[in-house]
Amino acid sequence: MTADVWLPIPPEDIEGLPDGPTYRFWNGGETFPADPGDCSFYVVPYMKPSGVGVRPLSRMTSVEVVQTLSAGIDHVEPGLGDLPPGVRLCNARGVHEASTAELALTLILASLRGIPDFVRAQDRGEWLSGFRPALADRNVLIVGYGSIGEAIEDRLTPFELARVARVARSGRTTARGPVHPLTELPALLPKADVVILSTPLTETSRGLVNAEFLERMKDGALLVNVARGPVVDSKALLTELESGRITAALDVTDPEPLPAGHPLWQAPGLLISPHVGGPTSAFLPRAKRLLVDQLHRFVNREPLRNVILTTGAEDA
Repeated sequence: MTADVWLPIPPEDIEGLPDGPTYRFWNGGETFPADPGDCSFYVVPYMKPSGVGVRPLSRMTSVEVVQTLSAGIDHVEPGLGDLPPGVRLCNARGVHEASTAELALTLILASLRGIPDFVRAQDRGEWLSGFRPALADRNVLIVGYGSIGEAIEDRLTPFELARVARVARSGRTTARGPVHPLTELPALLPKADVVILSTPLTETSRGLVNAEFLERMKDGALLVNVARGPVVDSKALLTELESGRITAALDVTDPEPLPAGHPLWQAPGLLISPHVGGPTSAFLPRAKRLLVDQLHRFVNREPLRNVILTTGAEDA
């Protein structure tokens, strides 16, 4: 087939790409590699500032597929209205599960066991001993039980938890147990020692963790956000942290990047990592495998993986 494919990874660095398309390298630079109107398959640059990835969309009059390299699609949603009908939007399910789940576990253990305090004490040359909470025997609540939520539970399993509760937009049954619908979240929050957010950013999840949500969390509970910053109301969280009633660990914030001088930087009981759940050594090989598979499917006119929506469809 004759088609332009825009890739944010140099095509010569991706082994196994199918013959036929003309591959163009574009990773968000000021100059486009070719006429966007000739692009049939567009892979959105990864981890770029807001607005970069959507910049060519209004000129992509022939595009058939928009493929993100992130699990979430909120960064491309503002440009979807510029696309012609019938464009398939695909996410990167399968690429980030391992890295994001690793970080979730890291943030939980570091927060409970006081690792940030130990690092600061080491800088002072101080031996800071004492008892700390363990993850063992805790009740954990995972809010957002998609592939990343499942991967988080995979890594929690060996830690001798008392219980894992799972929440998603709609309820279902899994081999591990029930997934509760979002409507049951208020009743589950007071029982959880650790609440992990791994939900996509949607109109339903935006601001989900508000003052009422936080007030329902038990005293001493830990909130961990590896989802998206706007899922949490930052002002409401700051109020709870300053009271000392709960603690938190955030890989994502609202606003993001968190500006210098923002009160969250100095909030007690808060561990912040700078949105590093996805970008690890595990990202590139998995991203390349996904792209090779998707492009073979595209060239051979086979069903694509991870189709989130089709523009112009009733559910778009």
